[in-house]
Amino acid sequence: MTSSHRPARSRAPAHPDAPPPSAPDLSTPVLLLMAVACGLCAGSNYFNQPLLHSIATQLQVRDASAALIVTLAQVAYAAGLLLLVPLGDLLERRRLITTLMLLAALGLFTSGFAHNYAMLALGTLLTGLFSVAAQVLVPLAATLAAPGRSGRAVGLVMSGLLTGILAARSVAGLLSEVGGWTLVYRVAGVAMVAVALALWWVMPMSRNTTSAPTQGYGRVLRSLGTLALHHPRLRSRALLGGLSFASVSVLFSTMALLLAGPAHRLGDAGIGLVGLAGVAGALMANVAGRMADRGQAQVATAASVGLLLLGWGALWLGASSLVWFVVGMLVADLALQGVHISNQNVIYRLDPTARARLNAVYMTSYFVGAATGSAMGSVAWLWGGWGATCALGIGIAVLNALALAYDQRLAVRALGDGVRQATEGAGA
Repeated sequence: MTSSHRPARSRAPAHPDAPPPSAPDLSTPVLLLMAVACGLCAGSNYFNQPLLHSIATQLQVRDASAALIVTLAQVAYAAGLLLLVPLGDLLERRRLITTLMLLAALGLFTSGFAHNYAMLALGTLLTGLFSVAAQVLVPLAATLAAPGRSGRAVGLVMSGLLTGILAARSVAGLLSEVGGWTLVYRVAGVAMVAVALALWWVMPMSRNTTSAPTQGYGRVLRSLGTLALHHPRLRSRALLGGLSFASVSVLFSTMALLLAGPAHRLGDAGIGLVGLAGVAGALMANVAGRMADRGQAQVATAASVGLLLLGWGALWLGASSLVWFVVGMLVADLALQGVHISNQNVIYRLDPTARARLNAVYMTSYFVGAATGSAMGSVAWLWGGWGATCALGIGIAVLNALALAYDQRLAVRALGDGVRQATEGAGA
């Protein structure tokens, strides 16, 4: 008996922004599988964070050396964003995604069977570099979705990605309690292989049919700068994303210090449970995506920036109240996801033939913002404790509001240009 999915695999969309010929190719179950894949890929770079002490103890290295694993993962992921994600506009995407995921699984297995620090570092670099498959999947969801439903598709896939990031630490802690830190990587490696094979089976083929595939890899990479120069709203939305993630990263880099301190006295398990409150932020991804489909991306962005400011107000009160801290963290994470999903829906409409490269530019800014916010948050904590940390987070959120005002002017200008061109075309 022949599977009903097999014929769909051999068909490619006639245009990179068009859905595949058969609508069921991107059914809700397929979207959910893509969301799971995104969550697994993204979460693989966060497994190490609760395991650092166990890693240092077993591999007999200093805590500082173990902590370097986190940095290695971030550096490798950033390299993958710049060097591998643009391949989504050059190669057949189903094959690219599954290949990247299988290579990421190789990295996870390398870490899972590491007998020394060098082997763990190698596994971490491989996993970080190739787990950017998630950032090829997100624009692919927009490409394969039916017209008018790309926002919903991006929102659903991003919900999986965000849930994976937020749940990774808790899952890693639980598995480590059962069978040690290496079990975490081994289980994740098996899951990565299984999901990659499932995606290969159910996803339709998708290839960019424009001139990009004939340009060559070097020209595609150089085109990243050209895209950034040519699209002002790519720059404004990249700035919005970087600033929003910087603001929330101030929180992520210091929350454990506050919660473990004398005001709250929580242990690692308690801090992890508080962190899970952010999972609710994944719900905002679907809301923002649906608003974008209705032409309300600007409204969703403005509401999210406002929520970010309100969230920091609650976090300020969280210095002495755990309830206010949880409320503030939930609101701040909702805000982050709302800005992020709105940004992606805006940039994907700038040039449907270059979505992977647009995403590479945007996500690079996004993670540069995260790294900068984390570093500044640590300095603020050392300088003035939680009060200085909140002041920094609020200050960056205010900059976010200014960036939104700039983006709004660009949006109005683009709308005016579109109306003028339509009028001239009608007159001709």
